[in-house]
Amino acid sequence: MTTSVMSEAPARGGPKPILDGKRPTGESLLVHVFVITPLLALVAAVPLAWGWGLSWLDVGLATAMYVISILGVTVGYHRYFTHRAFSAKQPLRNGLAIAGSLALQGDVVTWVADHRRHHAFSDKEGDPHSPWLDGTGPIGLAKGFLHAHTGWLFGKNRTNVDRFAPDLVADAAIARIGRLFPLWTVVSLVAPALVGGLVTWSWWGAVTALFWAGLVRVGLALHVTWSINSICHMIGERPFAARDHSANFWPLAILSMGESWHNLHHADPTCARHGVQRGQIDISARVIWLFEKLGWAYNVRWPTPQRLARIEAGPRT
Repeated sequence: MTTSVMSEAPARGGPKPILDGKRPTGESLLVHVFVITPLLALVAAVPLAWGWGLSWLDVGLATAMYVISILGVTVGYHRYFTHRAFSAKQPLRNGLAIAGSLALQGDVVTWVADHRRHHAFSDKEGDPHSPWLDGTGPIGLAKGFLHAHTGWLFGKNRTNVDRFAPDLVADAAIARIGRLFPLWTVVSLVAPALVGGLVTWSWWGAVTALFWAGLVRVGLALHVTWSINSICHMIGERPFAARDHSANFWPLAILSMGESWHNLHHADPTCARHGVQRGQIDISARVIWLFEKLGWAYNVRWPTPQRLARIEAGPRT
């Protein structure tokens, strides 16, 4: 990837640079800590479950925190803030931004900027996490998978939010929620520990809730989200005409809340439903439907037969 080209100063009146300098050392260190720590917890989960047992309280807290935080990413960060698949009233906007922050995938403004950059250069130079930039041989694909899954997070280049997310930068309420990301990180980890401690009235209940509903839950959600970047750009079905390698990968449909119907999404990014074919479960779309029925969301961009007909893939030769 040619960093100098992407970060060079734009011509007067032209678009802003793609990149916005380097991450400070302290920020890079925090990224390493908050990526690696939940993954270590995920690796330790099986032997620790065997040794400790796993209480129904831990399961319930972990499930609740997973659903809230992952829907905050899929419905909020992704379908609403990045692609504007629907309009939302201010309380819902704020709630989605906070819920997405609880997944510990970064603040809403940075996440949206990275993802819009991904769509702008999908599977081409400039895409922050394409698995196809190291060649198509076995070694190149292995390197590409690792880069798309986690490696890109450790890069020091920062996406220019003024270019890719100027609407969120200018939104005082959402920008403030983004700046409070350290607070939401603490809440995401401490809240389940507090509930676990109070319900069991023990420090051990707090520790196990922190582990299962905090670290393990975050690690699982991170891997599911990263799998959309890696697996869903490498293998799966492609029934719709997208300009990249995006594919549908059904085994991830439930855990990803419908995000793994990725081919439709890249063929029609602003569509509120990704799973549009028979049997394709899309929990995120159902949640948006519920918000619409409650009057919290409106102008929802639902798929129509005409809309789908425009993006159907032609016969393959």
